[in-house]
Amino acid sequence: MFHVPNQHRIRGGTELASPDSYGNNGAFMLPYQRTMDRKPHRLLCIVGDGAGWEHVSVSLKAPRCPRWDEMCFVKDTFWDSEDSVIQIHPPASEYVNVHPFTLHLWRKAGTDDFFETPPTWMIG
Repeated sequence: MFHVPNQHRIRGGTELASPDSYGNNGAFMLPYQRTMDRKPHRLLCIVGDGAGWEHVSVSLKAPRCPRWDEMCFVKDTFWDSEDSVIQIHPPASEYVNVHPFTLHLWRKAGTDDFFETPPTWMIG
């Protein structure tokens, strides 16, 4: 199930601000810290659930793409642990890059039945 951490919603001071009444749509600043990092950093998540899709874009202040562990944290924050979400690598003719260091997670609204996954033994 898709859900947002309202305690981390950006509510004021920027064009990304949104009230709780926006539901699953808005911008969220998630604190994140790995045990090996000296200090925490924040993940900017732009979130929406329109047109039949649940979507979270993830970026950082630092000029780099989010790491695997950061994307796993975001997935577990916005979806239940047993939900499947995907990153899409579209055909070159359909590729759009608005920000070079942003990654995206997608899920067909309310279902995991929108794609087939390989057998578990192939994934690990």
